[in-house]
Amino acid sequence: MTMQIESSVPARTSQTWRPLHAYLMAVVCLVIGCAIGYLIRGSAPPKTNNIAAVAPSGNGGPAPASAANGAAAPAQMPSLDDMKRMAEKQAQPLLTELEKKPNDAALLNKTALTYKAAHQFEKAAEYFKKSLESDPKNVAARDDYASCLYFLGDVDGALTQLNKSLTFDPKHAGTLFNIGMIEWRGKNDVDAAVSSWEKLLKLNPGLPQKDKENVQHLIEVAKQSKAPVAEKQ
Repeated sequence: MTMQIESSVPARTSQTWRPLHAYLMAVVCLVIGCAIGYLIRGSAPPKTNNIAAVAPSGNGGPAPASAANGAAAPAQMPSLDDMKRMAEKQAQPLLTELEKKPNDAALLNKTALTYKAAHQFEKAAEYFKKSLESDPKNVAARDDYASCLYFLGDVDGALTQLNKSLTFDPKHAGTLFNIGMIEWRGKNDVDAAVSSWEKLLKLNPGLPQKDKENVQHLIEVAKQSKAPVAEKQ
């Protein structure tokens, strides 16, 4: 499964969503023959810091010529262990604050986002759940919680959370989009996926035209994936 790696402490927590089109474009590019690569984020994404693990020369000698000439050295992807250590380090100040304010929904959400950015989905889910206990109507946090459950393999749990989000905001475009993706790629239910995306389009007529086209394209691709092989030929 291809997942987007984001790796810094979120500077703030927001109830807004990032524009749909960035995620829709990513999904359109990945969806044929692939599992879900991107789920629309619920809360505001953390600011991204570039991480480049540059191997030392080992002898204290001069830097490679490419570096001396200003060329960027190849970046090495951090391992999951690296990301776990990074998340723990970045979360520590937040955890210290939580000792004084254990029921602060925004602080709990920010802590959850820190872990989620480093793909520590189990930890992230723990703090999203606590945040929602204090602020159950936070659709953004609930949808982030759902995406963590999905990546942990709890497809039904993810759908339960997303459907609960709709009880607070029945038109929420990101929620409807994610339900469609999980119904299709997680449950192999094309009809349910298409129904969710069609509802998204119907309830959100003000979406940018490009977003509408991308959702419609996903609907067509999903329907084609259901068609018998003979029909496709």
